[in-house]
Amino acid sequence: MSQKENTTLWSENVIVVDAEYVDRVAFNLIVNFERMLGRKIPAADMTRWIDCLALDGGIPADNPEGNISVVLIHEKDSEGFDNFVPASFGQLDGKAFKDQLGEFVFSSVAVEHLTTKDDLLLDVVQAVVESKEVRRLMVVPNAEDGDCYDRLRQLLRRASDDKRITLFAMQPMPGGNFRQEILGYSLMQALGIRAAELEEDPPPCPSL
Repeated sequence: MSQKENTTLWSENVIVVDAEYVDRVAFNLIVNFERMLGRKIPAADMTRWIDCLALDGGIPADNPEGNISVVLIHEKDSEGFDNFVPASFGQLDGKAFKDQLGEFVFSSVAVEHLTTKDDLLLDVVQAVVESKEVRRLMVVPNAEDGDCYDRLRQLLRRASDDKRITLFAMQPMPGGNFRQEILGYSLMQALGIRAAELEEDPPPCPSL
């Protein structure tokens, strides 16, 4: 990854992630698939995972779309991921990588004491939805605990129809003014779990 000065607030494509939540999901997948496959599963490749999210969110594989903003929302006392590489929020903040999909620019945003992580994520999503520059929004919320997912559904009712919005969860959720994708598929790619390993007796996505 290279250092990137972030001169604009949003790009045409934005990915918003609850960092601790996706780290927990990655951990559970590692534990389950190590038992199923009988081999060690390495930490998830961050760049590979973000690429898979972008593809699931509608960014064409053969048509670079320019910049993609990646916003990692995390607790104030959290220093980084336990199950991804690169891991450090401080090292990821302001960094960028470029591939066939475009240039991905990372921002790490810590939750301050006057708010909660869910509230901060919703504030970021609302700002993105209101931005005329944004064409695609991809959100990885904690859809399992609390009411963040339901609040997102309410917020996104006001989103313009010209925005492609995709929410990621580990299982199908009540629908709304957005698309849905299964989070586990992109994480399996990032964890190096090959389709050939699952062909003989494909297991379901592990429950958390």
